[in-house]
Amino acid sequence: MKDRKFRVSEFIHGADYNPDQWLDMPDIIEEDFRLLVPAGMNSATIGIFSWNKFEPQEEQYNFAWLDQIMDRMADAKMKVILATPSGARPAWMDKKYPEILRVSSERVRNLHGIRHNHCWQSPYYRRKTQQINQILAERYGKHPALFMWHISNEYQGECHCDLCQKAFRDWLRKKYHNDMKLLNHEWCTDVWSHGFGSFDEIESPSNRGEHLIHGMNLDWRRFVTEETLDFFQSECVPLRELTPDIPITTNFMGQNMDFNQWKLAPYMDIMSWDSYPEWSMGRQQDMDAAIEASFCHDRFRSMKMQPFLVMESTPSLINWRTINKLKRPGMHELSVVQAIAHGADSIQYFQWRKCRGEGEKLHGAVIDHYGKEDTRVFQEVSRVGELLGKMQTIAGSDTDSKAAVLYDWENSWAIEDLQGWRSPRLYLETVYQHYKALRKLGINVDVIDEETPLDKYRIVAAPMLYMLRSGIAERLKQFAAKGGSLILTYGTGEVNENDLCYLGGFPAEGLMELAGLRAEEMDVLCDGEYNEIRLSENNKIYQADSYCELIYPKEGCEVLAFYTDDFYAGKAAVTRNQWKAGACFYIATRPEQKYLDTLYQQIAQEQGMELLWGILPEGIDLAVRRTETEEYYFIMNFSGESVQMPLPKQLQNSSVFPDDKAAKEIYLEKYGYIILKD
Repeated sequence: MKDRKFRVSEFIHGADYNPDQWLDMPDIIEEDFRLLVPAGMNSATIGIFSWNKFEPQEEQYNFAWLDQIMDRMADAKMKVILATPSGARPAWMDKKYPEILRVSSERVRNLHGIRHNHCWQSPYYRRKTQQINQILAERYGKHPALFMWHISNEYQGECHCDLCQKAFRDWLRKKYHNDMKLLNHEWCTDVWSHGFGSFDEIESPSNRGEHLIHGMNLDWRRFVTEETLDFFQSECVPLRELTPDIPITTNFMGQNMDFNQWKLAPYMDIMSWDSYPEWSMGRQQDMDAAIEASFCHDRFRSMKMQPFLVMESTPSLINWRTINKLKRPGMHELSVVQAIAHGADSIQYFQWRKCRGEGEKLHGAVIDHYGKEDTRVFQEVSRVGELLGKMQTIAGSDTDSKAAVLYDWENSWAIEDLQGWRSPRLYLETVYQHYKALRKLGINVDVIDEETPLDKYRIVAAPMLYMLRSGIAERLKQFAAKGGSLILTYGTGEVNENDLCYLGGFPAEGLMELAGLRAEEMDVLCDGEYNEIRLSENNKIYQADSYCELIYPKEGCEVLAFYTDDFYAGKAAVTRNQWKAGACFYIATRPEQKYLDTLYQQIAQEQGMELLWGILPEGIDLAVRRTETEEYYFIMNFSGESVQMPLPKQLQNSSVFPDDKAAKEIYLEKYGYIILKD
């Protein structure tokens, strides 16, 4: 089933709950149910890694413990997000059916252990996952506590076994119409005598063998994406058949690049992701973390253009970074408000109670090993529960965005694989810069990929659009022709979707005419090395780093800034080209943030967009959610110091939500926020 959508009617406040870890300590489970109310919880995610408790031996099942938990959850009026257990398997299964285990790119089969250590193609494992999912659906499909299905956990990884090799070759046969000549052409295999005579000669990329055919590497990642999607759909079959009215989701990791997350979105009812920003590492780092968190929130919201779920977060600390800092007092509530502001309809934690052993025993949780509610973390979680209870009118509301930043998964794969330019490539970092410039104007921003329709936007930024997938160039031209402002940068339009360089100049596919220029050479700067750009309008100078592309504007293309240093001093660095009713801006270098802030302000004003505060102070995040009758303005302070802001005339009749006090001015303490209802 494709393009299903689901919205919650009230905010979900819950956590991963693992009662199966405490079955030998029933007093712990009793205490858990007592503490759910003071914690302000209304939901629990259960069963994520419970296969060994469900099926301790093959075909020998034990669901009595889950029956009791589900009944108690129903009695407590709690929603249960029930998970399928495929993320990790019992040892008996791997011992008896070792073909399930993944094979690495070095062609070595894994041993039992960790998570997602299963072959996507394994016929036995697919049968077993459908079997256990069918049992869960038959047993709990009509249970009053069941609210949603949670498929597996954090899909990731790949397998290079013989089954996957065959499936990859079959996938290639289909893509290239069983035409080896076409495949060799698209992969440019004449280089280094890499040509293939038949599909049976092809193996997946490996550092022990072929890994420099960029077209092959891209196709392998696309194949892994389709494998992941196919496995997800296979898991869903019994759930869709037996419980068609129960929504389905799976939790993604924010920047996991193993597969293209966008491809799974149409087959999910609601998006969910696990949000773990790196808070409390210093003032500047908190501001950077806030941008990265809001970017991910906006991306998952944009995948289905509807509210999403935060399936995991931590109320205190995580356990897997080099330095694992505590969230400072107030930061947890502020990060919750930010998620809601950008479209989240849930705040959920990993986990409810800290486990006693293994790798996650020190990961943050609502209840720590002390086990009582008189802790700082528990009290902060309780306050969040109270806040979400007061904000229920916002749940399910929309986010209307007139600006978008294009961040494409496959483009990222191609950029990271290329040999040239510089390392690191700085694709994501560059996207963050443009996203931040738009966010500092206080306008909602969608984060889209190359397949997203552009009709509703006035501004689209497409930084480092190195690889042009089919149709994107034409849609960018149409967007600008209808009055939109398009922003392109260095490294645009150099290769097609199979990573073949275009002939005839860059940016290709008609973008040269759209931008009104030709890009010829790319000068890369060392770390700590800078150039400068001088604005044509007022001679202001801004610093530039990392990339300085040499561009040659055509007649009629307006030069907004010039380089000041090196042999290309005086050459164009930033341009604007009128394209029918709209315009294309081209930024040939990586200028400092201050310049991008100013440029995007000018572009937004040119588009007639309302900017309530102009450029917002550093560290201030502003987002808007809309119901049919009201607008909610979330103003959040990640700056690390108190901030006072004037109240724009447009908001002077607003009230401070949820207390409905009249707003006169905005004063935000460190980690403070305010919600205005208009």
